[in-house]
Amino acid sequence: MPETPSGDETSRVPDDVWEKFVRDSELDIRATAPKEASAAARGATGVPEGWRTGPAWRERDGRAARRRRLWALLGVPVAAAVAVVAMKPSLLPGDPFHTGPAQAATAPPLPPETARPTAPESAVPAHPTLDRPFAGSPAERWADGEAGIVLPAARAIGVHSKAQVAKALEQTRTLLVDGNLDPATLRGERPAQALSVIEPQETELHTLLDTSLRRPDKDHDPLLMFTRFQPGDVRLVGTVVKTRGRMTVGPGEHGSARIHADYTFVYPVVRTDGSTEVTRTVVRRVLDIDLHDPDRYRVTRGRIAVTRYDQEVGNSACEIHDGYLHPQFESAAPTGARPSGPATDPYDRSKDLDPNRARDCGTVSRI
Repeated sequence: MPETPSGDETSRVPDDVWEKFVRDSELDIRATAPKEASAAARGATGVPEGWRTGPAWRERDGRAARRRRLWALLGVPVAAAVAVVAMKPSLLPGDPFHTGPAQAATAPPLPPETARPTAPESAVPAHPTLDRPFAGSPAERWADGEAGIVLPAARAIGVHSKAQVAKALEQTRTLLVDGNLDPATLRGERPAQALSVIEPQETELHTLLDTSLRRPDKDHDPLLMFTRFQPGDVRLVGTVVKTRGRMTVGPGEHGSARIHADYTFVYPVVRTDGSTEVTRTVVRRVLDIDLHDPDRYRVTRGRIAVTRYDQEVGNSACEIHDGYLHPQFESAAPTGARPSGPATDPYDRSKDLDPNRARDCGTVSRI
């Protein structure tokens, strides 16, 4: 390992060199990370409990779109000396990784996302804490809540005026905000504002969502479109949910206007039993919204039609169908079905959601 600079010299490491070091370190950690053993195997072989945390990855979409589900379990990347640095960087003299509060406060926020990233974002390894719940994740530099949902400029498209397109963009924003950021929705209440902007003629979708919110089960899941946590189990750390993504608008079919929204939300949570252990759940949602030509389609003026709703969720227990996300914690025994699928990075926004991805459990490379 090259000699670690001391004092102010650490601030003169070139950004490109530093980013390469971080990426290479993360790859080395993942490559050497131990694999998760089943509960039965741990009991039989004495595999230490510290090698798993239990987060899950889940993916599901809705009507007029792909129907798929993917879950996953997070394997903790702990390897040799790198693990010591990742879990407690302050053990190194001079805190060369600058992981203290000062670094978090001075890290510049990312500019709004205007195009698909070319690669996953890197982050300095660190454990989340009550003071820094987004530490160790790219989300630490993401926008706070609604500020991360930046609307594109409205323009006349097809048969729709600029004002009509602008209203549809605002309604799409309402659907995202009320369904994924509103505190009442997050604690399980009905997202009335989000439901109110959806085209009433989409009766199947309204019926599905209404049933899902009242009587959730495997076939009626409110998590298809809304983010909800069981308030008796977990609570958010602070009031900030980190958001990153983009929204575009352009011509659709037969004179319609189509809005495409792709956003990732990061929720830091703790258990409500007094524990101070922080984990995160990462939700990515992709929506296609159509503003149809009323001369061609039976539509309600001033409402938006949801033609696609896909989601991926990182860190929620497998195969629990009570209508809530269930974050898993490193110190607690995992719940839900045992995961078995391939690894996925929940912060990777450089790829589309894969329609061919397996429906069984998988692993996430970080949370």
